[in-house]
Amino acid sequence: MDRPLDENFRKQQIRKRVVQGTIALAVIAGIFIWVPGWISPSVSRNRIRTAKVDRGPIEATITASGTVVPEFEQVIPSPIETRVLKILKNPGAKLSKGEPILELDVSATTLALERLNDQISLKENEQKRLKIDLEKMLNDLQTQLQIKKLRREFLKSKSEQQQKLFEIGGSSKEELRQQKLEEDIAALELQQLDNSIRNTQQSQQNQLEGVVTELKILQNERAEARHQLDLASTKAERDGILTWAISQEGATIRKGEVIAKIADLNSFRVDATVSDVHATRLTIGLSVKVKVNEDYLAGTISSILPTIQNGIITLHASLEDKSSQLLRSNLRVDVFIITAQKTDALRIKKGAFVNGEGEHEAFVLRDGTAYKMPVRIGLAGFDQYEIVEGLSEGEEVIISDTRDFIHMKEIKIK
Repeated sequence: MDRPLDENFRKQQIRKRVVQGTIALAVIAGIFIWVPGWISPSVSRNRIRTAKVDRGPIEATITASGTVVPEFEQVIPSPIETRVLKILKNPGAKLSKGEPILELDVSATTLALERLNDQISLKENEQKRLKIDLEKMLNDLQTQLQIKKLRREFLKSKSEQQQKLFEIGGSSKEELRQQKLEEDIAALELQQLDNSIRNTQQSQQNQLEGVVTELKILQNERAEARHQLDLASTKAERDGILTWAISQEGATIRKGEVIAKIADLNSFRVDATVSDVHATRLTIGLSVKVKVNEDYLAGTISSILPTIQNGIITLHASLEDKSSQLLRSNLRVDVFIITAQKTDALRIKKGAFVNGEGEHEAFVLRDGTAYKMPVRIGLAGFDQYEIVEGLSEGEEVIISDTRDFIHMKEIKIK
């Protein structure tokens, strides 16, 4: 037989169920209230870098690697096969124009020059002899020619007299014919001598011109030998510093081998290399900025080498301040080639949040939250980007790398 439950026990059970239900509802409410906050993406401000959008000038640049080199460097090659007799200057020495650096053995070249002088003297004597012979021969032939002309005139006169005698019966026809024949023979002898004179004159003239040509060749060889002797004196062409020279006395040197280098360390230029992907954007005259430590020097592209080696273009930049105290020979520098510029543009400091021109996404900070926004980058300078669309002046943007949360629409900044 069932007995009714005790009233106190029943009330305890009801209170127990109410407490359990309340706890369950509190837990559920806590989950809905606190869990979204726990799983909402956030990042510490210490882990990001930000910059504000401002307005001002901007320059589009191509970054190149450069080396400072002397604007003038004289490379002295050996003009002859020789050997070093004496070292007059060592690397690092300051040179004045015309000052010798090395003493070379020039005995062979000196002997060759003396032989050329002798040959030239012989040719000059031969030339004089030919001129004298030609004049003598022409004088003799001219004398003979005058005699032949007088004889022809004499025979012509006799023929005329014989003709008159024949007409009055004082001479026979045979005598007249014989006289005419002698006159014709004299005319042919005169023509033959005249031709001989012209041929002799042309032959002697050709021979004389041959000697003149040989003499000119020898004179050119002598001038070259003298020039080689002058070069073998290894003199500096201008004031400068001896940067390198052969250091061993008695060393044998081949013709054309470099024996010394002289540089003007008061005037520099920059030799730069850049990828050939920028070839179409490079032209002579473009402005450049050369970064030396934390300073910048202005200049322009003065020349571009026509050949591309291993995908690299080499160019020379002329500096406005060629003698800046910042410059040192062989110093490595960064070269920024300015391909375009604007005087008034929205801009932001460069960072890893984008990687160049075109469409990108960036996070804009507003009230402790970073919101992802589409942006379009225009000109890319060496320390700033141009903002074409998506951002306004004064907005703060995360410019550090945002790849870890680029898939999110917004993140909280703690």
